[in-house]
Amino acid sequence: MKTLIVYAHPEPKSLNSSLKDLAVATLREVGHEVRVSDLYAMNWKAVVDAQDYGPHASNPLQVAVDSGRAFDAGSLTPDVRGEQEKLLWADTIIFQFPLWWYTMPAILKGWVDRVFTYHFAYGVGEHNDVQYGERFGEGTLAGRKALLSVTAGGPESHYAARGINGPIDDLLFPIQHGILYYPGIEVLPPFVLYGTDRTTDADYPDIAKAWRQRLLTLESTEPIAFRRQNFGDYEIPSLQLKQGLERAGRAGFGLHVRG
Repeated sequence: MKTLIVYAHPEPKSLNSSLKDLAVATLREVGHEVRVSDLYAMNWKAVVDAQDYGPHASNPLQVAVDSGRAFDAGSLTPDVRGEQEKLLWADTIIFQFPLWWYTMPAILKGWVDRVFTYHFAYGVGEHNDVQYGERFGEGTLAGRKALLSVTAGGPESHYAARGINGPIDDLLFPIQHGILYYPGIEVLPPFVLYGTDRTTDADYPDIAKAWRQRLLTLESTEPIAFRRQNFGDYEIPSLQLKQGLERAGRAGFGLHVRG
């Protein structure tokens, strides 16, 4: 298996860095090929601008259209092309990051903004009476799996169903469903560590054991059962979930998970 780790934390001595290093070592021990995109070490440019698209940048700038034209022409900047090539190379993508202000760090969001260009990650497929493009279960990145490995400062109870921060599945839904599943990537249940602001060196062996176990079961873990867009669950073109498909106790984001 070929695994890409996209890592976003500024401190080389952080828990996130240790988890990234353990993932590299564990996966290579069992024969995986591993590549790492260390965004802070790469000094990754996090903002989209006209420079990304060179001669294909319009005035005024149209990010979707211009990114698609630059992608089609093979003229995206080398850093973006390199990350796209890594994604196409990988079978599995692991995202290692801290949960900051209820989402991913800005540098990682900037990686998504620049790398997931039009025609590379979205804007493909036909639109007709039974299909609304190829997305949410289909798309250019279908056939791959992704896993979020996330550290959260607050205790687990804060992220429970009645917790003040909201359920962790809801907080991660925009990333797991809206960024990863949208272009067809199957998403594995996340690995989340809570209370990491209070983690000590004595806690690390148990953390490492749990993380190593998740890594060794990547291939056998069932992905989150998100509903596929074009396979009967949604009305086309409204993309409303069809009446009668709701499961008892499910609401909000939970409606878009089968079972």
